[in-house]
Amino acid sequence: MSTYPKPYKSIPELLTLIQQRGMEITDIDAATRCLKRVGYYRLSGYWFPFRKSHVATGAEGSAVTVIEDDFRAGARFSDVSDLYVFDKNLRMIILDAVERVEVSLKVSIADLLGQRDPLAYINAAELHPNFSRKNKQGPTDHERWVAQYRRLEERSKEEFAKIFLDRHPGTEFPIWMAIEFWDFGALSHFISGMKFSDRQALAASYGLTREDLLRGWVRAINVVRNTCAHHSRLWNRPLIDHPSPPKQGDHLWLDHLVGDTIAQRRLYTAAAALQFLLRSVSINSSWAARLKDHCGTFPQSPHLDFRQAGFPANWQQLPLWA
Repeated sequence: MSTYPKPYKSIPELLTLIQQRGMEITDIDAATRCLKRVGYYRLSGYWFPFRKSHVATGAEGSAVTVIEDDFRAGARFSDVSDLYVFDKNLRMIILDAVERVEVSLKVSIADLLGQRDPLAYINAAELHPNFSRKNKQGPTDHERWVAQYRRLEERSKEEFAKIFLDRHPGTEFPIWMAIEFWDFGALSHFISGMKFSDRQALAASYGLTREDLLRGWVRAINVVRNTCAHHSRLWNRPLIDHPSPPKQGDHLWLDHLVGDTIAQRRLYTAAAALQFLLRSVSINSSWAARLKDHCGTFPQSPHLDFRQAGFPANWQQLPLWA
């Protein structure tokens, strides 16, 4: 194993390095506290927009953007710190909506499937055939999902689970109890494994005419939820699993997403999906107002553009957010 070639640098040395690369630091004490609290490499993700760049020719002759170490003129450490705080509070607001949507989806699935079979979640016959299709690589998707569920169930410390097992030893939890063990990843995977008719019914309960929109939204929200849960940079991170975009006429509230590839592949799509679902989950929710208020605090810098989060111009006035 090779040895990392660069030596350790103290916080004062790191701040000196940042200054040498062109970043303005007017309050050394505040910058020192920031690095002690956040860490150099976590914070460095927030100063990428402030770094110089140039276009070079790639190996196959294509244009490639190269990010340099030095900062652009006017780059300020205080703007980077403000951006970090903005993103931290943005994650908290997004997680609030995710929690409400997650709980609602679980209840809706339990109501939909529980009346047909309390053990529908482990009964392959109640799910999509592809979910339990045999393959040469090993367990089916449903078998892997059940194994994941078992691990979540075993880790659960819920009081109701202990009471249930004391009263009904050796009995499987009915779906309306079992869903309380699922995390968002298990929820997302399960929705993809439901019968098409059940996915359609679930989507319709939230005002959607296409089940694939809900399915894609849930996957995207799961990625965003994991980003938030791990305290990672959120605001300008591309969606790894971006959903299929809506089609013109799917719903008036979603028409502005049609053709906007930046919005479709960035945080905005997940935020729009959360807002759409929340309008069914909690009609009196103030979440949209809180998100708009917070986005109004986005740091003002010539090197920052909130469009990098995918939010369209004047998005606050769109019918979805009214």
